[in-house]
Amino acid sequence: YMRTDSVNLAQEALAEIRALILQRYGAHNVPASPRLFKTKAKNAQEAHEAIRPTSVAVAPETIRAHLNADQYALYELIWKRTVACQMIPATLDTVAADLACGAGNSFRATGSVVADPGFMAVYREGVDDQADDIEGRMLPPLRTGEWVDLLALRPEQHFTEPPPRFSEASLVKTLEEYGIGRPSTYAAIISTLLAREYAVLDNRRFKPTDIGRIVNRFLTQHFTQYVDYDFTARLEDNLDAVSRGEEDWLPLMRGFWDPFKQRVAEKTENVSRQDVVQSRELGNDPKTGKPVSVRMGRFGPYAQIGVKEDADKPRFASLRPEQRMNTLTLDEALALFQLPRDLGATADGEPIQANIGRFGPYVRYGKSYVSLKQEDPYTVSRERALELIAAHRQAVANKVLREFPDSSIRILNGRFGPYITDGKKNVRLPKDRDPASLALAECEALVRDAPDKKPTTRRRAAKSS
Repeated sequence: YMRTDSVNLAQEALAEIRALILQRYGAHNVPASPRLFKTKAKNAQEAHEAIRPTSVAVAPETIRAHLNADQYALYELIWKRTVACQMIPATLDTVAADLACGAGNSFRATGSVVADPGFMAVYREGVDDQADDIEGRMLPPLRTGEWVDLLALRPEQHFTEPPPRFSEASLVKTLEEYGIGRPSTYAAIISTLLAREYAVLDNRRFKPTDIGRIVNRFLTQHFTQYVDYDFTARLEDNLDAVSRGEEDWLPLMRGFWDPFKQRVAEKTENVSRQDVVQSRELGNDPKTGKPVSVRMGRFGPYAQIGVKEDADKPRFASLRPEQRMNTLTLDEALALFQLPRDLGATADGEPIQANIGRFGPYVRYGKSYVSLKQEDPYTVSRERALELIAAHRQAVANKVLREFPDSSIRILNGRFGPYITDGKKNVRLPKDRDPASLALAECEALVRDAPDKKPTTRRRAAKSS
């Protein structure tokens, strides 16, 4: 049952699993009695069994041909964990090996040696996470006086480090421990963090963004009660009681909504946007003497020279993707104002500029634009810009199949074949017609007789409860 967080297995399943372990891995891997587990999650929904194969006799390799890659990976994970949970624990010996290398040089390798693999013969938890990969801490069996091949030597100095950032698995585990969310809502919590860009995944770990830090600071300061772990857990408990028919939902919702609505009204009245954004002063622009700051706007973090009270309007520049508000320096902020960069001119005298617009970085020549896919607008050279302009002109030339003097009608080559346009309406060319054979009057008739395109209307998808 996909929503269960139970850790209980039926007696018939336990008997079948123990029989399979005996057959496949030997009697010494079967514990004296079935291993029973107790959930650590608060308010666990244990009305169902734990997730397990309907029969462990159906090994993953026997049905691989009938599953796609994702289905096989999921079934293999469930099968391995189910079998492993009923095997004996693994026995590891912690070892520190001193290695002599050259005259008077001594180095140490620390790790673990597997004395008895136990359940690890079937499944090793965490091998998908590079940071927790047990292989990185394992040593081969060693004997005193044995010659070994030194593959790598790492001079390392260890310092106390903060706890690692959450991975998806460790975040869900922590939510369970605090009693926040349910198995059916964990995926939605994680997808919301990513969709709203409060955090990004960096090497499989959640890393807070600038907007995430600001939102967290704002909620912690102004809505402290509602982001308290205990408040959320208590509310989950109350909702569980409602679902069991032990509590009336209406008083519960009123008790939450009325004070929450009042708090929102108070903060809307008394808290300004500037209080929330919390701009950071970086210093002064050496050219103008105006203050330079970094702020958060509607479209993300940006640097600003000047303030709105100045006679001249402030100048703005968006931060680059790899830059962060809390680490941006004055020099880095000033470098953002290099754009637009003048790169010279084309052979026919059209000025060339590199800049960043709504749709990303680009090079402009005259009234035309060339998107920069790989190049950096801060460093792209005139020579490279001319290459891109030449390629763009060639693409435009190949696109125009035919033009008519003193008319806005043109025949162009598009993604789906030739079409006629008057600048406002596009009409696909009949497959049996050659663009070179069409007269202006025929093109005008095709455009005139083509039906007007119906305006598109967006419909909101209904939300499921």
